[in-house]
Amino acid sequence: MRVIAGEHRGRRLAAVPGKGTRPTTDKVKESIFNMIGPYFDGGWALDLYAGTGGLGIEALSRGVDRTVFVERDHKAFAVVKENVSTCRLDDYAELYRMDAERAIRTLSTRNQKFDLVFLDPPYAQQKIVEEIEMLQELGMLADGAWIVAEHDIADSFPDAIGHCVKDRAAKYGDTAVTVYYYDLEPQV
Repeated sequence: MRVIAGEHRGRRLAAVPGKGTRPTTDKVKESIFNMIGPYFDGGWALDLYAGTGGLGIEALSRGVDRTVFVERDHKAFAVVKENVSTCRLDDYAELYRMDAERAIRTLSTRNQKFDLVFLDPPYAQQKIVEEIEMLQELGMLADGAWIVAEHDIADSFPDAIGHCVKDRAAKYGDTAVTVYYYDLEPQV
C-alpha cells in the first residue's frame, strides 16, 4: 500500500497485522479519487473506519486541509497513527479511538462540517445508510460534500438517503464503491 498521488505520492503505508482489517487496494483507492475529483482545494475529511488511514492520508496528500481518523481496533489505530506520522501529517490529522456511532455523536458537538466522508466498515457490521442519515441529522455535512462507501458487492443502497444523492457506483472484484453527493438544493 502506498499514497497514490499528491504531495506524499509514493510513500509506503504500513498494514495492520493479521486478517481483521481489509485495506483499500491501491486500484480501488485510485478509482475512488478519480470518481470524486483527483485533487481538493482545502476542506475537511472524515475517515470513519480508518483501518490503516490510507483513504484519509490520500485525501490529505491531494489537498484536503484536515482529516479526522476514527478507528475502534487498537492495532489498527496504532497503524493509523504510525502512517500519519510517517507521512509527517500529524499537524493535519485528528485521531480518535472509538466506534463510529460514538465518534459521530462526539464530533457533532464541534459544529464541524465535512466535505468528504469515507465509510469503509467491516462488511458484516456495516450501517452505512444509518450513518449517512446520522451525519445529515446532526448537521455534519458541508453542502456539496462527497460520501464514499466501500462495501461488499452483494450490498445495494438507495438512490437517495435524505439529501445525499447517489452519484455513481462501481465494482472491483468482491468490493463495491458507492458515492453519494450531499445536495441541499431540491432536484427539479
